[in-house]
Amino acid sequence: MSLQVAIIGAYGSAGSAVAGELVDHPDVELLLFDDGEPGGGLCILRGCMPSKEILSAGAHRYQARHDDRLVGEVPDIDLERVVERKDEHTLSWAGHRRESIDELAEREDVTFVRETARFIDDRRIEAGSEQYEPDYVVVATGSSVNIPQTPGIDEVDYMTSADVLDATEFPETGIVMGFGYVGMELVPYLSEAGGMELTVVEHDSRPIDEAAPPFGDAALELYREEFDVTVPTRVYEKQLERTDDGGVRLYLEDENGTDQIVEADQLFCFTGRKPSIHRVGLEQTAIDPTGEWVEETMQARDSDHIFVPGDANAKEPILHVAKEQGFLTAENILADAAGDALEEYENVHHHVIFSGLGVYPFARVGHTETTAQEAGYDVVTATRQASDDGVFEAKDVAAGLAKLVVDRNDGTVLGYQGLHFHADAMAKTLQVIVELGLDVREIPDRAYHPTTPEILDGLFRETAAAVDGE
Repeated sequence: MSLQVAIIGAYGSAGSAVAGELVDHPDVELLLFDDGEPGGGLCILRGCMPSKEILSAGAHRYQARHDDRLVGEVPDIDLERVVERKDEHTLSWAGHRRESIDELAEREDVTFVRETARFIDDRRIEAGSEQYEPDYVVVATGSSVNIPQTPGIDEVDYMTSADVLDATEFPETGIVMGFGYVGMELVPYLSEAGGMELTVVEHDSRPIDEAAPPFGDAALELYREEFDVTVPTRVYEKQLERTDDGGVRLYLEDENGTDQIVEADQLFCFTGRKPSIHRVGLEQTAIDPTGEWVEETMQARDSDHIFVPGDANAKEPILHVAKEQGFLTAENILADAAGDALEEYENVHHHVIFSGLGVYPFARVGHTETTAQEAGYDVVTATRQASDDGVFEAKDVAAGLAKLVVDRNDGTVLGYQGLHFHADAMAKTLQVIVELGLDVREIPDRAYHPTTPEILDGLFRETAAAVDGE
């Protein structure tokens, strides 16, 4: 078996994962394509890594502002220095990714073409002045910001998450469309670091769709009370227009048909992402990139020699998912070439939102109570408030809550949700517990000097007792 595998988007998380898995296979020759400058992939350049860099500055100010043991003026945030340091670190992180791919390109069985690659028919791709006909093609071109088709949006100026990452000044007021992952993370930054008065549009009763309602309610209260953000709920955008002074006017309609009008200096569009497949030339292939056009095996529905891992498949635009799908893609290409059955991507839900500037992150691993019951489990649950454990009070981060979901019959831990200080770090512990299918009664109950994971100990004890019928 001798295979030539082309990877379009080699610098990204999914593409680099595929390349790393296949490069040592003795029968595989790699064709790598990426025209990115400086290169490094979305997460590194415009996503989760630079966003956490800027959020940290807001978090420091927020915690100083809320600690009544500190005296004196709350310091301002130097936005120019924030962006400068973010750029320094981003270029360094991207450099590591580039170096890893460039090292692969030095090998005899790897060709790296720094050009845009496009399909010219179902089998052939073109980059620069050259044409190639590989056995398999991996489309790992990531995603780009999604701009909604709200009437009037072409008439107003708006900023996206990418613009916020580079901004060294903000106006006094803003309107935010989009209160998902990106909005949950950047809205507190605009309030804390930018000092902005914000109105955030929420289509539902609460944010964080994947969470049980108490977590969305807690997040909503946190944003309104701690960051002084106005969040009208169950409202929908009708129309945008430019004001006489260059600002923006948004017409909203609530569920009862009542209109609201909001005006501000600046519009922010945090309205999700869409696959970046427009430059790949899929229209020249048999592929119709609509609906569920990529199978769970990462194989394109209409062309079995084309695989699409990561953000480009629109399934779950998250970094760790892109890497996992990249690893699976490599395995499935080899399996397909050998005539073996392909594996489907199985994802235990594991998400983190760096809400509340990362001081109050939301994490979910595995099932909620509702999804567990829908899957046929008989469950017991336990919920604890952060304020139940004195360590959160001691650290002056007493807001938030956590919940554990356990199988009543055998004690298997099915899921965890947390909206509290250090919930992001605790998610890894719960991921191990959930994915290994551990019995909550067998998880060590060991006391440590008071630390934030005590909230987990309480959840384990309560659910273990419930399983035992105590």
